[in-house]
Amino acid sequence: AIALPLSRTPGPAQPPRASAPPLSCLCSFEERRGERDSSRKRRLVKASGCQVFFLGDRVFTQQIAAMASATEAPAFNVAKYDLTSELGKHLDRHLVFPLLEFLQMQNIYPEAEILEAKIQLLQKTNMLDFAADIYKSLHGTEDVPADMQARRAQVIVNLQELQVKAEKVVNFLSDPALVKQLRSDKSYNLNFLQESHAIGTEDIDALFHYAKFQFECGNYSAAAEFLYHYRSLCTNNERGASALWGKFASDILQQDWDTAVEDMTRLKDNIENKAYASPLAQVHARTWLIHWSLFVFFNHENGRNSIIDLFFQERYMHSIQAEAPHLLRYLAAAVITNKRRRSMLKDLVKILQNETYSDPITEFLVCLFVDYDFEAAQLKLQQCDAVLQNDFFLVGCREEFNENARLFIFETYCRIHQCIDIKMLAGKLNMDHDSAERWIVNLIRSTKLNAKIDSEAGTVIMGTDAPSIHELIVEKTKALTSKTYSLSHAVLSNTQAIAQ
Repeated sequence: AIALPLSRTPGPAQPPRASAPPLSCLCSFEERRGERDSSRKRRLVKASGCQVFFLGDRVFTQQIAAMASATEAPAFNVAKYDLTSELGKHLDRHLVFPLLEFLQMQNIYPEAEILEAKIQLLQKTNMLDFAADIYKSLHGTEDVPADMQARRAQVIVNLQELQVKAEKVVNFLSDPALVKQLRSDKSYNLNFLQESHAIGTEDIDALFHYAKFQFECGNYSAAAEFLYHYRSLCTNNERGASALWGKFASDILQQDWDTAVEDMTRLKDNIENKAYASPLAQVHARTWLIHWSLFVFFNHENGRNSIIDLFFQERYMHSIQAEAPHLLRYLAAAVITNKRRRSMLKDLVKILQNETYSDPITEFLVCLFVDYDFEAAQLKLQQCDAVLQNDFFLVGCREEFNENARLFIFETYCRIHQCIDIKMLAGKLNMDHDSAERWIVNLIRSTKLNAKIDSEAGTVIMGTDAPSIHELIVEKTKALTSKTYSLSHAVLSNTQAIAQ
């Protein structure tokens, strides 16, 4: 699993800079429940607006894009292929912040510009203590702007007001014995709460606003728990969907990947079954879901299979091609690193041939499987390594990508040559002679490749091994099951839509 670059997010990370106690520590519910990791739940930021829980404006994405255009590299401009500005347009502010932390560690941009981008990102959140720390670090002062202090005081007042409004339902949820009395029937739950505990619909609404406020303060554990209970009680479908987006973000930021997968599946079903005002609105919703799901795809153990399954569904591929072609980078990386899904490679290459978007990862596949230009593929592989090293989601699969990419080059080259010079092949694989020879020996042993090495001549001699009819049939029908399922699901969805 890829490591998110924060102390509260997956994998190894640099500890965040010290900050004053967050506003979330004022939450009495958290004190009673014993927040296990409150100190690590302060570091991310939040977005506002649009049809989901909170979606951000584009101030910070424009700033990152400007930083990329202003950054110059003498050989290979890594900033040119930085997707932070594109991804940030479709992410919640809390989900964007790990990307900025990662950029800061990679030193792609000047640190002062990253800190300024963080402040821009935090301006519409309630994590003002963290914003104050960044301001002090950026300007080298201990003084905080008066408007930031005034906002902090107002946030404290708002938090206390929301605590009072949600006190009855929060106290109820704090007692596991009482929670067990709830059922899956929402009507029963509402009547039970009203009659037995004097908790009405206004208290349920207060719970939603309180959970939303906790999320803004960085208390993702509390937000996820409150939103989970809210969804079991609310009867407002729109607000229930909004709560599901918020819970999805909270589970991502808690590294609860199994639960996040369940949230992702529920959101997908909600998007496909909801009656949108226009088809374009549904396309937008799919695009947002795909971007948020990148955290799951590159952290969950089955994530790379899931991204291939989802992206190759026709409706989601249309959304990608229409609004977010940059996501083809992640699909290409998932296919390259997933040896069990090589049958999808041909379909992917066909898609890439017709796309205007390109980066070293997609260009590598085109050079190798369309142009059969091994020299260009070798150059693109070197560039891929730099791109992977500086991509938040792909840095964790860098070695695996390079290994499989070399295997692609070797296999493709072997298909059209009978005798191969190891020295020449080492150059194409970006390896020295001895390392290349050892790598080829291990490959022949592990894959039972019909080849042998002539050490004296320094060559690899390929044997002729035509595939059997059985192997050809298996290869052609590998993806038949998934494609049949996708087709039947599409037909069923259309039939249900017409019936409604």
